[in-house]
Amino acid sequence: MQATPYLYFKGRCEEAFKFYAQNLGGRIDAMVSYEQSPAAAHAPTEWRSKILHTRMVLGSTVLMGTDDMSDRYREPKGFAVSLVVDSAAEADRAFRALSQGGTVGIALESNFFAARYGTLVDQFGVPWMVVCQNPS
Repeated sequence: MQATPYLYFKGRCEEAFKFYAQNLGGRIDAMVSYEQSPAAAHAPTEWRSKILHTRMVLGSTVLMGTDDMSDRYREPKGFAVSLVVDSAAEADRAFRALSQGGTVGIALESNFFAARYGTLVDQFGVPWMVVCQNPS
C-alpha cells in the first residue's frame, strides 16, 4: 500500500508540475488535458486545455495532480507535502526554489529534530514542509 499526494490546482497544474520537475528533479510520466480525454465533452471550452490528470515521479515517491474546475476548487489547508531530503545543501536548494513567489511560514533552519526544517506555501498555493533529518 502507498499513500500518494494528489494536488488540486485552479488552472495552473501544468505550470506547477513543470516547475516541480525542473526544480526538484522529478520526472513527469503522464500529463493528460481534459481535451485529450472523454471528459472533454463535459468541460467548458476555456477549460479543455487544462490538466485532467498528471503524474510525476520524485525520487522513490509519486505526486499526482489535476486542475479542478473553478466552481469546485478549494484552497488547500490542513496538510503539507513533506519533502524529505538527504542533505542540508539539498534542503537549502529545494526550499529556495519552492519559496520563489510563495510565502514562507517557518524559515528553513536547524533545530532540535532536524538539520534543516522549514515550511512554505508555494506560488501555486501548495503547502510544503522541507526536512533534512539530523544524522543518526
